[in-house]
Amino acid sequence: MTEVFIYDHVRTPRGRGKKDGSLHEVPSVRLAAKSLEAIRDRNGLDTATVDDIIMGCVDPVMDAGAVIPKAAAFEAGYSNKAPGMQISRFCASGLDAVNFAAGKVKAGSDDIVIAGGVESMSRVGMGMSGGSWYMDPSVNFPAYFMPQGVSADLIATKYGFSRDDVDAYAVESQKRAAHAWEKGYFSKSVIPVKDINGLTILDKDEHMRPGTDMQALAQLQPSFQMPGEMGGFEAVGIQAHPEIERINYVHHAGNSSGIVDGSAAVLIGSKTGGETMGIKPRARIRAFANIGSDPALMLTGPVDVTEKLLAKTGMKISDIDLFELNEAFAAVVLRFMQAFEVDHSKMNVNGGAIAMGHPLGATGAMILGTVLDELERRDLNTALVTLCIGAGMGTATVIERV
Repeated sequence: MTEVFIYDHVRTPRGRGKKDGSLHEVPSVRLAAKSLEAIRDRNGLDTATVDDIIMGCVDPVMDAGAVIPKAAAFEAGYSNKAPGMQISRFCASGLDAVNFAAGKVKAGSDDIVIAGGVESMSRVGMGMSGGSWYMDPSVNFPAYFMPQGVSADLIATKYGFSRDDVDAYAVESQKRAAHAWEKGYFSKSVIPVKDINGLTILDKDEHMRPGTDMQALAQLQPSFQMPGEMGGFEAVGIQAHPEIERINYVHHAGNSSGIVDGSAAVLIGSKTGGETMGIKPRARIRAFANIGSDPALMLTGPVDVTEKLLAKTGMKISDIDLFELNEAFAAVVLRFMQAFEVDHSKMNVNGGAIAMGHPLGATGAMILGTVLDELERRDLNTALVTLCIGAGMGTATVIERV
């Protein structure tokens, strides 16, 4: 099979996913186009040679609809020969776009693919595309459907994470993200978003709250206690996990991922593709996998898919130098570190979505790029990137520097 390489990656800053957020004025297609423009311009890419553009987009409706990667290619001035497609696996969509691209290259059908994702959550609200998972009892009953925050609290309860545990993790995420920005660790890959006059709209993640401390978080009330207790979802969780007598509600806005806007692009290709582009690869994609997991816990898929991927590759957890796990909720990451005895010094070393936000369809591609930059900065070799996913799934990818 053909080897698959990562040649470059870029992302926009993450803008607050509200009407007063800096990127609210930027339509989804323009936000995606910014990443396509940057990946082309910094690599001198002849876009007529691009075999496909694959982007994750969780809610591809309204101005994010109608095959947004192809629309963004028109907006970015790409050759008409460059096709596009959008995919959704909820929060892992951006990473699955990369994996989908890798599969096409590995199969020998494509040599140059741009993968990534986009989500403008200030313009297209979460869940706007609807779906039977939320709405149809014949689906959500066997799925033990409940809001993800209730599932996160179920995880915290089952695996023994206290309010102090999840808050302390959140404080550290904020500190790490602020430190990374202060030291310029993201400057290699974050591209400013500018308006039609060339004026910068946003050049730094704006969701961060670097002054966050335990005392400030202690003032926040649990966000998911009301839907859990009053909405009946706690009963659903206990039905699925009768060993739990009641859920301990510990998650709130300060230790959960932020709602933001953003896009990302990763340049994927074969050796032949790199020769065509005239650039050298930065890493290879060694392996990737998907899995279904416990639908009530919902967010423990990263543990299950990592076990699958390690078995598939013959690797051990000790073979991984750095880990990136999307910080959907603090308990998700704490459970992963508990399950594999991963030291926090190797996990999300520059912070994560609790501090910087989670633009659903783009996050997977963003954190892949983040950990590649960090491998290079630290002169390390191997990283694992993984995300939890709605309805109980997991996606993971292992990359190696070359």
